[in-house]
Amino acid sequence: MILGVRKLTFTFVLLSLSYALHGEPIEGNLAEIQILDKITAKVNTLEIEINNSIQFQSLKIEIYACFKKPPEEIPEDFVLLRIYDDMTQKGKQLIYQGWMISSSPAATPLEHPIYDLWLKDCRIEKDF
Repeated sequence: MILGVRKLTFTFVLLSLSYALHGEPIEGNLAEIQILDKITAKVNTLEIEINNSIQFQSLKIEIYACFKKPPEEIPEDFVLLRIYDDMTQKGKQLIYQGWMISSSPAATPLEHPIYDLWLKDCRIEKDF
């Protein structure tokens, strides 16, 4: 019985230390997105406020949330977004919806014949 209590206590201490070492994500209010035009090979950087959208060529990009890991952890940014394309014959069409991760753009890529898009940074701007 005592061995079971010690094992349970040890597990609880390890879980508590693990949680203490990994802080909560920090919410940002500005997402920095980069877009590569595959035809012209030009890279554009866009800054989009959270809960806003921006039109870039035929793409409409809407940002809903932006988070970054605390400074003491390995850098990582996350953004929740929705992307529409207006080049289709059906008019504006949803082509991407979900989370993008800055360190792994290939894990959740935008699949588009003309554009590649990835998250560069999630920032906390004081002027908002």
